[in-house]
Amino acid sequence: METIKLELDEKQHGAFNLYEEGKKLGEMTVSVKEDLLTVYHTGVEPEGEGKGFAKKLLEEMTSYARANKMMVLPLCPYVHAQFKKHPDEYQDIWKQ
Repeated sequence: METIKLELDEKQHGAFNLYEEGKKLGEMTVSVKEDLLTVYHTGVEPEGEGKGFAKKLLEEMTSYARANKMMVLPLCPYVHAQFKKHPDEYQDIWKQ
């Protein structure tokens, strides 16, 4: 079973990190500033590919943004592609 943790440094830069059995297999690099969450990159380790980890990271990030009333600036190509593919699903948090 995987777990996802938002881990930020003192400057509010960090990532949503996905762990499976204590090993980090995926990350979504972000920064948080007031009511804006910027997503820079999503990556999954080769042994984690094909397991839907990128989608799980996306779901965790969007839940966090909604819970904290934040807008999302999707600079990450994966997140931007998902926002464009499903605009109705993300219109409430998408900072265009």
